[in-house]
Amino acid sequence: MTDAHNSTQTQNGSFQQRLGAPVSRSLVMRAGSVMLWLCIWQLASVVVGSNILLAGPFDTAVRLMQLLADPRFLSTVAFSLVRIVGGFLVAYVVAVILAFAAHRWPVIGQLFAPAIATLKSVPIACIIVLLLIWVGSRRVSGIAVFLAVFPAVYFSCAEGLANVDPNVTEMLEVFRVRGAVRLLAHVWPSALPYLVGTSKNVCGMAWKAGVAAELIGSPMGSIGERIYQSKILLETADLFAWTIVVVALSAVCERVFVAVLSRSDVMTRRLAMLLAKNPPRVDADDEQPVPSAVVLSDAVIGYGSDVVATGLSLNLCPGFRAVLTDASGMGKTTLLRTIAGLQPLIDGNALLLPPSSSLVFQESRLIESLSAVDNVQLVAGRLTQSKIRAALQELLPADALDVEVSKLSGGQRRRVEIARALLCPSTAVLLDEPFASLDADTHAAAAGFVRAHLHGRTLVVASHAVGDAALLGAEELTLFAQ
Repeated sequence: MTDAHNSTQTQNGSFQQRLGAPVSRSLVMRAGSVMLWLCIWQLASVVVGSNILLAGPFDTAVRLMQLLADPRFLSTVAFSLVRIVGGFLVAYVVAVILAFAAHRWPVIGQLFAPAIATLKSVPIACIIVLLLIWVGSRRVSGIAVFLAVFPAVYFSCAEGLANVDPNVTEMLEVFRVRGAVRLLAHVWPSALPYLVGTSKNVCGMAWKAGVAAELIGSPMGSIGERIYQSKILLETADLFAWTIVVVALSAVCERVFVAVLSRSDVMTRRLAMLLAKNPPRVDADDEQPVPSAVVLSDAVIGYGSDVVATGLSLNLCPGFRAVLTDASGMGKTTLLRTIAGLQPLIDGNALLLPPSSSLVFQESRLIESLSAVDNVQLVAGRLTQSKIRAALQELLPADALDVEVSKLSGGQRRRVEIARALLCPSTAVLLDEPFASLDADTHAAAAGFVRAHLHGRTLVVASHAVGDAALLGAEELTLFAQ
């Protein structure tokens, strides 16, 4: 027993040593690197032999302590901090708003593109000189920071928006998710990594531009003015001390801003869920939508000029259940997209297509960082969370409901999508190969879920699985000519 206990202690100690070794080694390496460069700095100062030309690290440290004890230090830092941080934040907000506007209305992007490109290329020193003429030295640093930061943030945000997953965007449109909810739950989190990456650079850029503007304009009471005085008086130790202050302020601002920005997706998603739980009031008739008919007559479907199928006729009365069993590649997915309103008819007539439909796409379309409950809540209208949980537990284990769907198996993710389609208020339910990744038992359970939660709505399913019509209480249809 004692040997086993000692062995366990030895293993735990070894594990802790292995865990702590990389951290300790990293700290030692960093400390060693800092000491090396301090030694090089001190050696260079000794070789130069003049504190005016190159003050050493010891003299700089002494001067830094004196600055920190100076009663004017805090007011000097505050003067520069307010203007630089203010210019940075205003630039960030305006750049993000303009990028979103340009993404929504491309003509805005085209209108501002020449000005932003010019601003990106003009040397900051030229801008500072012009600003000194136009607005004076006390305002120049904030405006200079704005003009230096704005282009980088704008282009970064625009790139992030251009890379938002269009499939998820389309899914949210099909489920009629409000624009504000889409923005908070999907668009902002998708663009955020681009902004975080840029922020790690533009925070330092802001301080460089702001202090440079103060150095040129020398407004009284600013860090730039103190640096200018150090240069005039040949006080190199003073110059180095203020440089350390600027670097420290820049590093602190960067860490704080990036930390808050990185967590903003958590806040926006919480707000999105709050809005999703409280949709606008609707009429009583809209709470219980009437099942819709699906009528196509001699229809031609496809994508633009790319025709997929011709001569289609379909007449489904309200509440009808149909399983399309045509072979792969014949156009079932295109037909479902047409019924859902995602693809316009190329030719033919369409009557009484579903005014509101819910759709399970052939490929997975979930918001990966949200839980199963939240993915359903986004589209479920006024359905309470307790009802959503109860419904999901018909398909999923309880411990799968509150983890990010990215961590669920393919079959579990598919069941979340089935639940989302059935719990969304709609007049028709469209399912594209909904049971493809499920085993036989789960397949039957999911089909039972569809029947139980259909509530008389029109159902159109595209499926290759034998027996789906029987499981769903539906009629098999073959629409496409072989």
